[in-house]
Amino acid sequence: MVIVWALSWWYGAGFVSRLKLFRERMASATDYFSIDLLIKSLFAPFRQISAGKVRGPLGLQWRAFVDRLISRAIGVMIRSTVIVIGAVWLSLLAVGNTIVLLCWLIVPLLPIVGVILMASGWLPAWTL
Repeated sequence: MVIVWALSWWYGAGFVSRLKLFRERMASATDYFSIDLLIKSLFAPFRQISAGKVRGPLGLQWRAFVDRLISRAIGVMIRSTVIVIGAVWLSLLAVGNTIVLLCWLIVPLLPIVGVILMASGWLPAWTL
């Protein structure tokens, strides 16, 4: 009776809670890296407070243009790096959580496999 209860929890509520945890981790990492927001603002100036138009002599306008251009280039480099790191992290997180979920499904079968191996006379290689 206890085994039936444990297996019904394991493959029922336990598995559902693992799926929720997986979803929460992915949502948290997605929110942390904000890849969609970084893509939308990829070419925006990087931390430049005054990136508006400058009125004045041509030299001052040219200097403001170059400042904005450099700020945008820095922004593209930093945002691209964070996007790549975020995408790699999300991929690793998805693969890792998928492996955990698959292991979650397999673990209750391991005692049965152990009994079958014991009955067949199998010994681990390190005991030979």
